[in-house]
Amino acid sequence: MRLSTSLPVCLGMGNRQPRPWIVSDELCSLVEPLLPKPGPKKAEGRPRVPDRQALPGNLFALHTGIQWEYLPQELGFGSGTTCWRRVAAWNEAGVWDRLHQLLLNELRSINRLDWERAVIDSSHVRAARQGPKAGSARSTGLGRAANTTSSSTDRASRSRCR
Repeated sequence: MRLSTSLPVCLGMGNRQPRPWIVSDELCSLVEPLLPKPGPKKAEGRPRVPDRQALPGNLFALHTGIQWEYLPQELGFGSGTTCWRRVAAWNEAGVWDRLHQLLLNELRSINRLDWERAVIDSSHVRAARQGPKAGSARSTGLGRAANTTSSSTDRASRSRCR
């Protein structure tokens, strides 16, 4: 599927969207094939909240920093626990990494990546191992350092209240 040129605006690039947790149908159609299929229900109860409904709830909680348990039911995302479980399942299934790669590839294909703002650090790219080895730290004095939190004198170790 080809992304329209408006998708980067939906993702928060360019003009800032007032509610970035709103997921367009176009973006949702990219995400849905990456999501794991739900297993059979283990117990009777409420019907499963659709992924299309839980995704914006997850984005809302992650964007605002609200605690999962305080996710407002009135917004229609499902419960905070449901959204939290869905994020954990999607994380375990590698959805976020695959989505990130997919969006990078799509944005690259329509020439919408701004490499002027790119940052590479050791959390993304493995550092070369060619620097000098650090030696062990030198001791600054002979013997053990004095303990400054307790005293070995009788007066300090005995209680005055008897």
